[in-house]
Amino acid sequence: MNIFANTCHQKAERSFFISKYQFPICARCTGLMLGYILGVSLAFSGKQVNLLTNLVFILIMFIDWFLQYKKIKKSNNYRRLFTGFLCGLGIIGVCYTVLIHVL
Repeated sequence: MNIFANTCHQKAERSFFISKYQFPICARCTGLMLGYILGVSLAFSGKQVNLLTNLVFILIMFIDWFLQYKKIKKSNNYRRLFTGFLCGLGIIGVCYTVLIHVL
């Protein structure tokens, strides 16, 4: 499990399992990676989501994290996966928008 130890906490209770094997990254990081993949695919296909929507996607994950951190609302792995996915998509979208305007 040390392969992603520098980038992910890899807590078992926040990770998915296939049979008895734990994913090497947590649910939120899994969502981020999936969001990155779709975001890059959309960028290469020339499709864009507007900047405000991308920022909202990032904010949604931050809100989920913050509510859990402050113990206001307990998150679950499916919510972490979904909000991580939106954030990953949003991060790539923001990077793509910035690159398009800079280049």
